[in-house]
Amino acid sequence: MTLNTHPLASATSWLFVPASRPERIAKALASGADAVIVDLEDAVAPQDKEGARAALLGAFGQLQAAERARVLVRINAHGTPWFDGDLQALAQLVAQGGAGVVLPKAETAEAMALLLPALGTQGVLVPIIESVAGLHAIDAMARAPRVLRLAFGHLDFQVDAGMACAEDESELLPVRLAVVLAARRAQLPAPIDGVTVNTQDSAVVQADAARALRGGFGGKLSIHPMQVAPINAAFAPTDAQLQRAQQVLAAAEAAQGGVCVVDGRMVDAPVIALAHKTLQRHQQAQRRLQSDA
Repeated sequence: MTLNTHPLASATSWLFVPASRPERIAKALASGADAVIVDLEDAVAPQDKEGARAALLGAFGQLQAAERARVLVRINAHGTPWFDGDLQALAQLVAQGGAGVVLPKAETAEAMALLLPALGTQGVLVPIIESVAGLHAIDAMARAPRVLRLAFGHLDFQVDAGMACAEDESELLPVRLAVVLAARRAQLPAPIDGVTVNTQDSAVVQADAARALRGGFGGKLSIHPMQVAPINAAFAPTDAQLQRAQQVLAAAEAAQGGVCVVDGRMVDAPVIALAHKTLQRHQQAQRRLQSDA
């Protein structure tokens, strides 16, 4: 399996669960999320790190193979006292079929290279861009070995950059675009946008996910099972969008490569490419429904 064909290359919903609450892993896997990230970093207090790591290893052994393939672990950042121990646990998880690792506060390709022995030839790496230094080094990190996709940690980025964003986070639009463009330059799948802190209002979550889609992201991180369905809904095309895409592709096929018109609008190569992407998003949604059935 190449990285481009990895199942999580097209995953849209990524749900965090604390490693200190291993009983929640199975529930997270049943939530409809495409990927589950078991968190050893922010969700676990310093005094609980070692216990959480042991709990994760124990719970992981109870999962089915297909479930293990959807699980990643967010380790503690390079330079922390827990990094080396997390790498040892990561190697065990990948050897048992775990998908790979999410690296917080990623800032250098050199630090990411330290993960490679634990990942082997099967594990994948998702670095989170959470600082100005990380954004500065983003091209090198995007092209590093075993990188599946980039993720954007907008909350930490704001703190590091000294920003105080409004509710719509319009101040972060240039940064989000920079992450999207870096992924494209490295020929990676569309990156993963950051979390929504509101865990009560699904409309807010869906609006944030729709903004991510419009901005070129291909997925979104989440911190509560309630957020999964709105994220999946936002990234799936509407019936009208699907119908439009099917009409465009049918007209293009009938035109045999020539320019054509659908509902008074010209259909050329970019419009056709967008229609194909719409169908791909629909197929992703259908696969999720079938797996949940």
